[in-house]
Amino acid sequence: MIVFTDRVVVPAHVMVRFLDNESVFLNLETERYFGLDPTGTRMWQLLTSAANIEGAYQALLDEFEVEPEALRFDLVELLNKLVDNDLLQVVRSDVGTPSAI
Repeated sequence: MIVFTDRVVVPAHVMVRFLDNESVFLNLETERYFGLDPTGTRMWQLLTSAANIEGAYQALLDEFEVEPEALRFDLVELLNKLVDNDLLQVVRSDVGTPSAI
């Protein structure tokens, strides 16, 4: 389940190349390719650079004329595909933070 307070990271076994406004990914472990159009590429860029998924979502809302729920649906769908193909990993927001104890 995707939680928008979580963040995403690119696994070390994923190679990324940008061609114009599109992108191509290669999972070096499975040798499978995956491509994204300009909109998907922009989503990838923001997801991998934002502090969390919510930050990427908010930035995308500012950049694109889109209904918030449609964007949320599309973003979750893309994340699920990328995670299923082991091209991104979702990391819980509390991983790496000090304990409150």
